[in-house]
Amino acid sequence: MISLNPDFLTGSIPPLITPFKDGAVDHETFARLIDFQIDNGATGILVNGTTAEPSSLTTWERNRQIEIAVETAAGRASVIAATGSQSLAETITLTDHAVKAGADALLIVTPYYIKPPQRGLVRYYEEVVKTHDIPWMIYHIPGRTAVGVTLETLRQISRKSPYFVGMKHAVNDLGFVSACFKEFGNDFRIFVGLEELSFPMMAVGAQGLMNAVGNLRPRALADMCEAVQNNNLEQGRRLHQSLLEINQAIFFDTNPIPMKYMMKRLGLLPTNEHRLPMVPATPELEARLDGVLARAGLLEIDMGEDSQ
Repeated sequence: MISLNPDFLTGSIPPLITPFKDGAVDHETFARLIDFQIDNGATGILVNGTTAEPSSLTTWERNRQIEIAVETAAGRASVIAATGSQSLAETITLTDHAVKAGADALLIVTPYYIKPPQRGLVRYYEEVVKTHDIPWMIYHIPGRTAVGVTLETLRQISRKSPYFVGMKHAVNDLGFVSACFKEFGNDFRIFVGLEELSFPMMAVGAQGLMNAVGNLRPRALADMCEAVQNNNLEQGRRLHQSLLEINQAIFFDTNPIPMKYMMKRLGLLPTNEHRLPMVPATPELEARLDGVLARAGLLEIDMGEDSQ
């Protein structure tokens, strides 16, 4: 594994949503959201992750999002490109373009739907990254992809690719996180992908967060990362608890349906538009989310109308 600058690939790196306007990607709003993240403490941005609804985007749209992110960030924060697909050919195309566009690192999800064997995963990743020399990480989210990775698979991948530096771990398994650090050392980059494990996973060594809730509360997540990095566990725990209800609200419906509604409600998005088969929040969900935002002190409503 290559040695990374201690300040690189750490902290809060939120997976940005994709804003839509009348069916098209709203590039102007997307660029504005990047500025919002950087202004509020994010050390990087993750583009085309799960929260971005990438399976509803064309290859051109995903590539253009990376270009806009690199142009907008302009070196102020790292740009992590999520380039995975269920198709090897498409993943290679997306990865090649992200590297050419100037992404700082790659996040490549395990190919979904196919449910390949572990030996297939090793060969898949070897093929995708064999011509590139920038840091890359595995996106481990078996709840969405229907396939996980084993520690032995990670060992084999690490032997074949020195630029393999870490993993976004969206699994409720802290034991696996500890096993990874024992195997690869404490410089192995693990990012928390489940909001409920933000503080616990960082407390055992994860370098940062790639949490959807960062779209809504970037400063709080940046502060939590800083607190843990400074060994201020009491402050980190307090921030974690303060985010609990909003973290839970992200999953009141399929992510990013609740997130986009709350962002619109707070003026971060002009509309909470999705592409089918994803659909906007129902009126009942909207009322429930309004209550969450109000209790978090982010929205003033008549709490008598809260239908949580």
